[in-house]
Amino acid sequence: MLEVIATFARWSQLAANLILLGGCVFLFILSANKSAYAKKWPEKLERSFIGLAITIPIALLVIVFATILQITGDAVNLKHPGVWLNFLNETRVGQIWIGRFIFAVILLLFIIYLRKVTRVRWHYAACASIAALPLIASSFASHSAAEGVSISAIAPYALHQVFAGIWFGALPALFLLFYSSEQSVDVGTHRLAIETAQRFSIIALPIMILIILTGLVVSDRIFAEQYAALVATEYGWLLSSKLLLLGIILVIAWRVRPDWLPALQSNEQTEDGLVENRNNISKWVRIEFILALVLILLATIISNTTPAKYTPIDNWPFPFRFSIDATWNQPGVASQVWIGMAIVALAFVVIGWGQFRNWSGRRLVIIPMLLLLSGFAVTLPPLTIKAHPETYRQPPIPFDTTSIANGATLYAQHCVDCHGIQGKGNGIKSRTLSTKLPDLLMELHVNDHTPGDFYHWISFGMVDTDMPGYADKIPEEGRWDLINFVHALSRGYQARILTPEIVPDKAFAKPPVFSYTTQDGSHGALQDFRNRQPVLLVNFSWPQSKQRIEQLRHFYGKLREQNIALLAVPTKQLTTDELAQVMDDLPFPVVTQGFEEITASYALWRRTLSTPDIIGRGTVPDHLEFLIDRSGYLRARWIPSIDQSGWSDIDALIQQVNLLNRERMAMPFPEDSVR
Repeated sequence: MLEVIATFARWSQLAANLILLGGCVFLFILSANKSAYAKKWPEKLERSFIGLAITIPIALLVIVFATILQITGDAVNLKHPGVWLNFLNETRVGQIWIGRFIFAVILLLFIIYLRKVTRVRWHYAACASIAALPLIASSFASHSAAEGVSISAIAPYALHQVFAGIWFGALPALFLLFYSSEQSVDVGTHRLAIETAQRFSIIALPIMILIILTGLVVSDRIFAEQYAALVATEYGWLLSSKLLLLGIILVIAWRVRPDWLPALQSNEQTEDGLVENRNNISKWVRIEFILALVLILLATIISNTTPAKYTPIDNWPFPFRFSIDATWNQPGVASQVWIGMAIVALAFVVIGWGQFRNWSGRRLVIIPMLLLLSGFAVTLPPLTIKAHPETYRQPPIPFDTTSIANGATLYAQHCVDCHGIQGKGNGIKSRTLSTKLPDLLMELHVNDHTPGDFYHWISFGMVDTDMPGYADKIPEEGRWDLINFVHALSRGYQARILTPEIVPDKAFAKPPVFSYTTQDGSHGALQDFRNRQPVLLVNFSWPQSKQRIEQLRHFYGKLREQNIALLAVPTKQLTTDELAQVMDDLPFPVVTQGFEEITASYALWRRTLSTPDIIGRGTVPDHLEFLIDRSGYLRARWIPSIDQSGWSDIDALIQQVNLLNRERMAMPFPEDSVR
């Protein structure tokens, strides 16, 4: 019950705020016609502003009551000022609520002021601007701001609400205008209704386009490319319902703007025809407003529903999914898709042609609809691939060196005979199989399918192939480890374009994370350096790398001045004497626990364009160094046996670090698990 009350309060506050904003914009447009001031209906609209303005702070109080009750679980706490102060001062939600409430009170005071003065045009512009402030403030508590407050995160959501207010809030004003026209015999009122509706329809189209565009930006961030959640999560279902309502509203607007409004202005229309068209507009504007109220309610519920990107899809409900990556290069797919898109485009051309030729409403709907359905029927089937219940299941195991090393062991035990040592599908049993195995190393097979697809295949096998299931042989965690190893294998090969020189503002290689213990017993993780400093990861052999270690020791002070961390990771267990030699007056840490997993995993990133290393077991260099930026991306790599001098020139290394430090690229951290 409490949640229902809170939802109703949020809906009432948002709807009242939007109506005030849109109503003021509408009156601003109307006031361009000085004769409008002589009409009585604007006074009726303005009288509703007081009630709407009072609704906003009252609803905000109900929202904060409900929030505190949900947090504390006891209504008695509402009597304690300390609980209120703690919530309002110590929580981000509380601080944002204070801003929203202050803006709501300012809006109420301005509406009261408007009732006591003679209104002029700038009053409505000022009122609309003030009405936008609570909406903008609420954006700071939206899903868009959940991962950080910035202009790029807040602006699309704030603009989406403001544009929605201009459109939605004008609907009751437009209805009231036509209702007054229906009740009046004054020709001037009738003409005013036509002119104002026509003027508003001119700005309504671009406003609706902006609503859709900002909504797409917001949704794209919330779904984080997991668009399958649109039909498989509560958030997606609510958003789909909202989009359906929006589609119906757009159809209504489409009929009003090109058909009924021009008919009202026509000199050839009979009086009965004009009345009929006017009544049609009034009726459909009323319906549009009711649908918009439901749409606002859905938006309110959506804003308090867990976003799609945080909702796991553990059970995909369909036996197929769409994938451009996995299908585009198959024979005939691209041409069929383009043909289908051409048919879809033709449907919109037919709509324009039909309006130009004054087709009947039924004909104008049926023919384009048939073309649209035909276009989608041609376009979508070639883009479908088989899906499984686990297809969109997210790995519970992070993409780290421990998991990759364990996956490598399991791969050697269960997979190498068929898939080959390096995953090229050329194992000793591959020639005896009835199906050709995919190249997991060099081809983009891993990118074409989801981790959940691989989990299903490893667990239950692949239908109509020789691939058996291993659910009874490999525990669930081990199956995810296998998936991490296969992804590391593929990612390492795809990163072969890396060199000792970074490409400024270009980051794509996502290396595995790791935890470690150093020689002095301190602990850490690669993620600790994010947002702080780049990392130079040195995988060294002893005594082969002795000269390089000595060089790094000598120039370490110069490197530290560049704000770079250095981690030395031995490729094998060092004896006590070897560790003493390495650690003699060494100013940077040496990893003594976790080194085996780190060196084995990062060895998969050894391949270069000049040395692909795809024959047999491959060769792991004695020494590799990696430069990882502050966001956690692998940006450069030096292999002395391949890249010649490279970073043995310390000035060359410092130059690369300087380039990283000067970057202002805003990149999200690599995902914790493979996608």
